[in-house]
Amino acid sequence: MAEKKPLIKELTKGIIKENPVLCLVLGTCPTLAVTTGVSSALGMGVAATAVLVCSNAVISALRKVIPNKVRIPAYITIIAAFVTIVQMIVKAYAPSLNDALGVYLPLIVVNCIILGRAEMFASKNKVLPSALDGLGMGIGFTAALFLMGSIREILGAGSWFGLPIPVISSSPILIFILPPGGFFVFGMLMAAANKINSKPVKKTEEIGCAACPMRGSCGKLAEGEECAK
Repeated sequence: MAEKKPLIKELTKGIIKENPVLCLVLGTCPTLAVTTGVSSALGMGVAATAVLVCSNAVISALRKVIPNKVRIPAYITIIAAFVTIVQMIVKAYAPSLNDALGVYLPLIVVNCIILGRAEMFASKNKVLPSALDGLGMGIGFTAALFLMGSIREILGAGSWFGLPIPVISSSPILIFILPPGGFFVFGMLMAAANKINSKPVKKTEEIGCAACPMRGSCGKLAEGEECAK
């Protein structure tokens, strides 16, 4: 029972508190590029999540075997192997998704989210926590892409998952499927995530004369008066 809380924390931290896109600001290039539609956004998120979980687990299992001097090339080789497998599966079973993602699917190899989690977490922790860390970060990445893709497709194309929305499809706001609209939606979602994660500021407790840092030079004390609390 004692181990469940930390494992759950590793799984959930990447969804909001340490969301790789909205809080850590990682993987912004594919985020802005593939979120013009919900389908491509979800496809990228699921592909990256699969690579994250598998690469984290393998790197964690081999963390004591991989020499420190060549750890980064070794990590990239492991990640590239899983990206190749994922790309082959996507090409075989979802060729339209492969065409939509284009070069960004193989570029998962150099996605800083995946390499960053390998270096910062998987190389220092056991297999199960590392796999859960990858899954949590993948869910957070997918959720951010899904939100951005939904907002941009609904407002910019008047559709959702390719299905037209009658109220908006007649007059879509085309800027939302262009780069400026992507940056705008990205900024708004980052602001919302920061607002959710921000802690309320505690009011400073009022102090009396005894704890006042200016007590030695206070004119009121010199005159025998008491400072107002």
